[in-house]
Amino acid sequence: MDYSEFNDSLGDLSRGVYAGLPIAHAPDKDGGELPPADRVAWRVSAAVYDSEESFEERFARFLTAVDTTRVKAVIVGGWAEAYDDDSSAVVGLLTENAARFPELRSLFLGAMASEECEISWIRQSDVTPLLEAFPKLERLEVRGGSGLELRPVRHEALRVLRFETGGLPAGVVRAVGACEFPALEYLELWLGVSDYGGDATVADLEGVLSGDRLPALRHLGLQDSEIQDEVAAAVASAPVVARLESLALSMGTLSDAGAEALLAGQPLTHLKKLDLYHHYLSEAMAERIRRALPEAEIDLAERGDPGDEWRYVAVGE
Repeated sequence: MDYSEFNDSLGDLSRGVYAGLPIAHAPDKDGGELPPADRVAWRVSAAVYDSEESFEERFARFLTAVDTTRVKAVIVGGWAEAYDDDSSAVVGLLTENAARFPELRSLFLGAMASEECEISWIRQSDVTPLLEAFPKLERLEVRGGSGLELRPVRHEALRVLRFETGGLPAGVVRAVGACEFPALEYLELWLGVSDYGGDATVADLEGVLSGDRLPALRHLGLQDSEIQDEVAAAVASAPVVARLESLALSMGTLSDAGAEALLAGQPLTHLKKLDLYHHYLSEAMAERIRRALPEAEIDLAERGDPGDEWRYVAVGE
């Protein structure tokens, strides 16, 4: 499996592709010719500000105009006043109509660019009902951490789970580790910062790092963290690492201390890729990492000043 397709998913959306399918917008009031329902990823969205049409109205037209029994991928963009109103109504619409989407395999909830709504402003809700209503779902991605909730569930088919946030609640992190995901291959958590609700500690990652409920996991991303050094130290001895093909500790405040702990831990030579993009490593430490993993693809781009006492994650507000 080529995991590169999941990196920077919102960027992929801007290029017009999602889940390997070209993106088509749900029909507007003017109608028009539509592509085959199973050949595109359908984006359903309403304007966040001064919306002339509600998400509910757009979704209702989508259900009427498109043969949803053939739809494979849905992208939920914005909904009116997403900075004030949470996603519970959107989640409700999707789950109430789940029987009309028997082929749905990929779902992105809250795919808004910063121009529509900053990531920390997006009001999410409990996304567990999506996993319960769509047992064949293989890919779930959620953008925005404010109000985000997840309860421990078992899902047999899910292969990809991504949470893009400026601050991921500790309860969600613990719930991910408590879920039973026998097919999950790719897990990406943007932990974020405390100023935007990212209150998870290393202890909250225990369920994920043990890997007990993630037997198929091959990529783990614990990213965008203001405690990236502590995360790296925990990863250094985590049982799940031995089965990974790729590891991402990118987008955070990783320094030489965290990298030292990582190199001093269990062997990482089995990794095909180590993503440390956006870091605060010295050039000497970066070179040590390259020498330690000569066969791996290593991303050390976006280097911050190691001597800077003010260190920032890549995505906050």
